Amino acid sequence: MSAAACPGPTPAERARSVLAAAGSLTVTTHGQRIELIGLHTVDAAARLLLQDPPDASIAAELAMAPHGDLPALAEFTDIAPVAVRERVRARLTLAGRLTALGPKALVFHPARAVLTDEDGSAVVRLDELSLASPDLLATHEAEMLARMDAAHADTVAPLARLLPAREQLGAVDVRPLRLDRHGLVLRSEGPDAHHDTRLPFAVPATHPGEAVRQIHLLLARATARPRRRHLPTRS
Repeated sequence: MSAAACPGPTPAERARSVLAAAGSLTVTTHGQRIELIGLHTVDAAARLLLQDPPDASIAAELAMAPHGDLPALAEFTDIAPVAVRERVRARLTLAGRLTALGPKALVFHPARAVLTDEDGSAVVRLDELSLASPDLLATHEAEMLARMDAAHADTVAPLARLLPAREQLGAVDVRPLRLDRHGLVLRSEGPDAHHDTRLPFAVPATHPGEAVRQIHLLLARATARPRRRHLPTRS
């Protein structure tokens, strides 16, 4: 189920954040489908700079292309850094063309972007994608969420008191799912379903330290509320 409708990143910002944080992607051409791990970077215009791995032949396929470029798909999967039900948070698919940058280097020029998450699929216009910036927490999020989850009793369990009453009643576990400059998303898991709820920050964070301060403010709000006995706790 989707997070509550609270201020959050736009689809273009989500897409740029996925690009910034992804360590791998899948590239599909007419002739092959390969996984590239640690072999790409993203420039300011959202172009992908790819290194052709030694055991692949994208560059060879490109060299045979009649017009000097090759139609391709680049696919990214955004996976939650903590063990929640249905860990895939979003998928980003870019359709475009590959051109050569050097003997083993390629440039992927996107022509179409589609972001798919729990709210459905959204087409991201290329001008929006190129103008958007990754969320400032995109490359810090995984570590920050893992630390929160490891300190569940001191962080997540108290924050669960801020969930709507109906989500608290049905929850058997609550985990941190997503963190961006606008707020924190908690996933409450019941026996057969789950629900994602955004806890918005009082003001958007401007750096990771400010995000930590905003989380502390949420904790202060949460601990001021009485604890419900049915809320899940674990060490």
